[in-house]
Amino acid sequence: MTHALIIGGGIAGATAAMSLGKAGISATVHEAYPAAADDDAGAFLVLFPNGLQALRTIDAHEPVLEASFSAERVEMLAHTGDSLGVRPIAGGLPAGTPEEETPGPRTIRRAVLCRVLRQEAERRGAAIEYGKRLVDAVTGEDGRVTARFADGSTAQGDLLIGADGLHSVTRRLIDPAAPGPRHTGQITVCGRTPGAGPEIAPAPGTYRMIRGRRAFLGCTLAPGGDLWWFANTPGGELSRSALATATPRQHTRWRDHVAGLFSEDASPAAEIVRGSGAGIVATNAYDLARTPVWSRGPLVVLGDAAHAATPNAAQGASMAIEDSVVLAKCLRDLPGPEAAFARFELLRRGRVEAVVERSARLNDRAVQRPAAHRTAPHPGQEAPAGSDWLLRYRIDWDSPVGAGTAGTP
Repeated sequence: MTHALIIGGGIAGATAAMSLGKAGISATVHEAYPAAADDDAGAFLVLFPNGLQALRTIDAHEPVLEASFSAERVEMLAHTGDSLGVRPIAGGLPAGTPEEETPGPRTIRRAVLCRVLRQEAERRGAAIEYGKRLVDAVTGEDGRVTARFADGSTAQGDLLIGADGLHSVTRRLIDPAAPGPRHTGQITVCGRTPGAGPEIAPAPGTYRMIRGRRAFLGCTLAPGGDLWWFANTPGGELSRSALATATPRQHTRWRDHVAGLFSEDASPAAEIVRGSGAGIVATNAYDLARTPVWSRGPLVVLGDAAHAATPNAAQGASMAIEDSVVLAKCLRDLPGPEAAFARFELLRRGRVEAVVERSARLNDRAVQRPAAHRTAPHPGQEAPAGSDWLLRYRIDWDSPVGAGTAGTP
């Protein structure tokens, strides 16, 4: 049996392990952290129907649905606190549609999604090894690849999948000249406000989006009664220590900084942030617009290692999940890794680059990117009008993958 080495145990890595298993390919996931990390306690995301349908393709959607809650509508508020209207979230279910047939958007903590996917991958027989930080990969004369890790250990496989995120080591091994991620001029801060009253909390299933004078805040009410919020704030790239929120002093500093950005507004944003409990997390916002080379020999990248959008389109997790399923189909149906990787790139590049560009434009509405990043999109990056192309994407597991032109897999 073909055996894959997967670098990275996040959303892409765990989904890739399950997808490969369904395709008859065994996999070992090598995660850099020494144990399953839960250091982004306040960070959460939305999975849209395209991502949920991709999970359904490999029968992995049920645990995610159980660990998440519905996102049904969006209410926009001005900095004055005035409502600018309510609308259904794109991709929501038509009235009367059973959710088990077409899952609608779902909200879930990032750490919980990673944990649920890893647990399901392990339940299906995938091995996950922790404390395995990739430092090199060497392809032998037999075409097999040997991965070398920082702890001195090695692993061998028939192919190596880099699901190791924005700062991917695999991407650099494939192409040392590959561009790295671009900072977008935005810091994303997430938190939770316990016991928020109806005067500041939206109705269940609703995302309240508040466009402030100096920053943008979105929030939704979780089933336990906590108000989950995120803020897109202006700021240059910060070091890990500058982003830290673990101590009470660091937590207070970030809470007061974000609340201060809304202090001149008449909306409830400042009050929401000031009421935050423990669990604030601040992250640099990046994107990765175009990776020229996705694969070399038995090495390939997917997810954020190959392409990354700003958080604004809320499609990062869904794109990684789609990638993982499509790659498994290509490896199942085509003769050898190189042919499979070429087809995978052909199927995916235009779509994911259009998502990156779409998200960058949404980012500009909240926090302007640095001028150097506001360039014309590369051919193929232009996003089609509307959202059907994005949200109605479906992967047919049973249809064979050919070696022809790009299209829906």
